[in-house]
Amino acid sequence: MTASNRIEKVAIVGASGHSGSFMTNALLETGRHQVTALTRVDSESKFPDGVVIKKIDYSRPETLVDALRGQDALVITLSGHTPKGTELQLVNAAGEAGVPWILPNEWSPDTANEALVKDVFVFEFKVATRKAITELGKSSFISVSTGFWYEWSLAIKPAYGFDFDSRTVTFFDDGETKICTTTWPHLGRAVAALLSLPIQAEGGDDKACLDALRNQVVYVNSFNVSQRDMLESALRVTGTRESDWTITRVSAEQRYADGVREIKEGVRVGFAKMMYTRVFFADGCGDFETKGTINGVLGLPKEDMDTATRAAIERSKGPVWV
Repeated sequence: MTASNRIEKVAIVGASGHSGSFMTNALLETGRHQVTALTRVDSESKFPDGVVIKKIDYSRPETLVDALRGQDALVITLSGHTPKGTELQLVNAAGEAGVPWILPNEWSPDTANEALVKDVFVFEFKVATRKAITELGKSSFISVSTGFWYEWSLAIKPAYGFDFDSRTVTFFDDGETKICTTTWPHLGRAVAALLSLPIQAEGGDDKACLDALRNQVVYVNSFNVSQRDMLESALRVTGTRESDWTITRVSAEQRYADGVREIKEGVRVGFAKMMYTRVFFADGCGDFETKGTINGVLGLPKEDMDTATRAAIERSKGPVWV
């Protein structure tokens, strides 16, 4: 644990994953952090030069504690297929190892919105993790809410409703509801900038420090956009006109209900329909800009939406669920 006013040693779970790899690279690029990847004993994942690798075995909790000793922060990124209870194991190990800061596996729409959490049951686990950290009382958390990942979601037809091969898009309601969404590079920069802030305020800026964000959900986004905005970007990137596309419309509430029904029937795509459509409801739950983001505090740059759309289109040409 550092005796300075800065985070120096950062452990990451999922450092080679979709989001974790961008966090890892961004942290390394700061030149201020020693990055440690916690990886399963049987994992064959590769990591960039400069990353310390520590093998862990979830069936032996002491290996987690040993790997986390001396770390200033733990960043958790886990896939949706991770066994239940894994994150709580990490939280408990971090507490025992004396890790003062945890960035839990948030990276999602606004799970501080009770109505959204009620309707999208998987988000309950994120609320439970924050509660567990607080009740354990050994570490502090900062949960980073990002909305859904833009280039991941836009490439998946049941997510944002786009099929680039057939040039079709399904608008939820009128397609004008704005949501917050974030790219992987932006997420990486956000985590690196966040963990580069001083712990206690310096230079009279009492907002640009970790203490000011302690035990809070904070908000970061790349874009605040509607499906209509996404289509306009796709038209620019592909050099097509709206008349080249087939646009259909469906009630957002009905599509959500259909997704819930399909989940009960064992239809896999129902989960994506349920989860994604809910953020496009007219209640504005998908637009957390009304709460304020920390983009400015972190000094994050503005992104070019067309560049991100181009990346999504390229991703759509391969396996989109992996």
